[in-house]
Amino acid sequence: MRIEPLANGEEKKSKLLFGDSYRRRVFFNYEKRIRMQSPPEKIFEYFASFKSPDGEIFMSPADLMRAVVPVFPPSESDRVREGFLRGEHPPGELHCAPSDFFMLFDTDNDGLISFPEYIFFVTLLSIPESSFSVAFKMFDLDHNGEIEMEEFRKVMALMRSYNRQGAGHSEGRRGGHKVGKSVENGGLLRYFFGDDGNGRLNHDKFVQFLRDLHDEIVHLEFSHYDFKSRGTISAKDFALSMVASADINHINKLLERVDELDDHPDLRNARVTLEEFKTFAELRKSLRPLTLAIFTYGKVNGSLTKQDFQRAASHVCGISVTDNVVDVIFHVFDANRDGSLSSDEFLKALERWESDFREPTETVNKKHTHNISHKSQHEIQLAVNVSSFL
Repeated sequence: MRIEPLANGEEKKSKLLFGDSYRRRVFFNYEKRIRMQSPPEKIFEYFASFKSPDGEIFMSPADLMRAVVPVFPPSESDRVREGFLRGEHPPGELHCAPSDFFMLFDTDNDGLISFPEYIFFVTLLSIPESSFSVAFKMFDLDHNGEIEMEEFRKVMALMRSYNRQGAGHSEGRRGGHKVGKSVENGGLLRYFFGDDGNGRLNHDKFVQFLRDLHDEIVHLEFSHYDFKSRGTISAKDFALSMVASADINHINKLLERVDELDDHPDLRNARVTLEEFKTFAELRKSLRPLTLAIFTYGKVNGSLTKQDFQRAASHVCGISVTDNVVDVIFHVFDANRDGSLSSDEFLKALERWESDFREPTETVNKKHTHNISHKSQHEIQLAVNVSSFL
């Protein structure tokens, strides 16, 4: 089957009332609202870039990343948005390399993701490792560390019930586009359980798969900003990736600081490597100990210097952050330019990233959980709901 991109080619430049920087901010806010508020069919349709001759829409792995991770157009590109409106030519080309990871599960070798697979991956990406372990062990009735395909379907149905996109889908019908398979039959079942569905899924193997999936999303995000395939991204693009999850009502002041990097004598030509990008992603996962360490150092010393930040990351989280990365972090999140990190702004941006990624539904009683982390809310809701599946 031949599948063509929904649109390609460069948008001709025209004289516009507003510059690209302003337009990028407007479209970024628009796309963030789509991710946060729209039904999954609309999100899928907006970010998907391929369409088959019979009308079925598909995503590339890079499209999937853009649908779940708030990203700005790369600073080295002429793009002003990441998705596509119906019937239009996108303003620029996509430059992300093919994903070897996703090809492992691609039965027809086209490198594309259908709507059912999209729901499947979004559900997987929303699962804290501990929550999956709880559900897995509950369905592992003989306690041998393995479950069968039908038991796995029950686990996924449970996980989908408290993920906003998973719970809100209508098998693709809401968007009015063709969907070849149901959500229940989509995804990686053949990879996990074989062609006949009689295989068994090992707990440790699946937890490792979840980790690899998250690592691949980080790699795709880096590739998104590495527009010219140089193996590094600009300090500005790294800064954009940091502030992309900030509160939409406060993001403009952070973006102004990011734009100042263009004139910074030391940072305007600085480059961030993939390893540095991945290290920051690991630091983001260690939000709870990092928060405690930052506030402890800040309270004891009255301020948090670059050396304090690196010491906190290393001693408490076991993560070494390079001077290069710390310089960019402090440029964006040192509001007073006094050499001390504005801890609240920085930690809130990291916390928003996790909350955007997890997207729990509102079925947990907020009266009892308003001070509980998103990870804990997942585990509470899991305990509340699991009995109906057993």
